[in-house]
Amino acid sequence: MSLQVIHGGNGKPAGVFIPMNDWEIMKEEYKNLQAWEEPEPTQTEILTGIKEALEEVKLIKAGKIKAKSLKDLLNEL
Repeated sequence: MSLQVIHGGNGKPAGVFIPMNDWEIMKEEYKNLQAWEEPEPTQTEILTGIKEALEEVKLIKAGKIKAKSLKDLLNEL
């Protein structure tokens, strides 16, 4: 298995990247791993998210709501 360790901004290990082939093999061997996967969003969910984002941009431009800082936006992820 070819793992890649992902380091955070402080230089400490923060996570591990598992290549897709290895992930598929692990899912076959350990059936409960499939429960960890997030379902893919539907086209409707994606379009709804885009529409909501565009509405938020309009409200920000109109001065009705305050824009989020990049730091706050990244923290939401």
